[in-house]
Amino acid sequence: MVKLLGISGSLRKQSLNTALLHAGQALELPGVELSVATLHGIPLYDGDLEQASGIPAEVTALKQKILASDGVILATPEYNHGIPGVFKNAIDWLSRPPAEMAALFQNRPFALIGATPSGFGTALSQDAWLSVLHALGTRTWAGGSLLLSRAPQAFDDQGRLTDEPRQNLQKFLQGFAKFAQS
Repeated sequence: MVKLLGISGSLRKQSLNTALLHAGQALELPGVELSVATLHGIPLYDGDLEQASGIPAEVTALKQKILASDGVILATPEYNHGIPGVFKNAIDWLSRPPAEMAALFQNRPFALIGATPSGFGTALSQDAWLSVLHALGTRTWAGGSLLLSRAPQAFDDQGRLTDEPRQNLQKFLQGFAKFAQS
């Protein structure tokens, strides 16, 4: 069983990126388990807070989920042509303390997906993530991409992905799971 963790980079209750990850869970792919995490409760990174109180419990819990996974999918929105601040903030917390960073990120398979209401997808946000993932030492998958533009129209009234986006997500998850096993 390949254990994948999808992290949604949006805090919205009706997040398209969280919905995309839940759609991946609903696929029930043989040999693939997809868990979903959000960034709720992670405070703004502050070195003084870290020194006074240590790593917040929400960050520690997310670290444990990453460590238990075989690969991580960042489901990223695109805000102002870049990485959402709340998502980058979470990664900054996750990289603390530096002594623990290698176990969490070094050579761990990572992939990027994104959903947006715009017609351009999340290409710029995903591109901006590449330098961050490189700096962290991840093994970033470049074998597939998923840029779900006009995402509200890709879901039906029950919140399920329609045929073509669902097939694209299935293909993406199968490809990434294979990469994560190698």
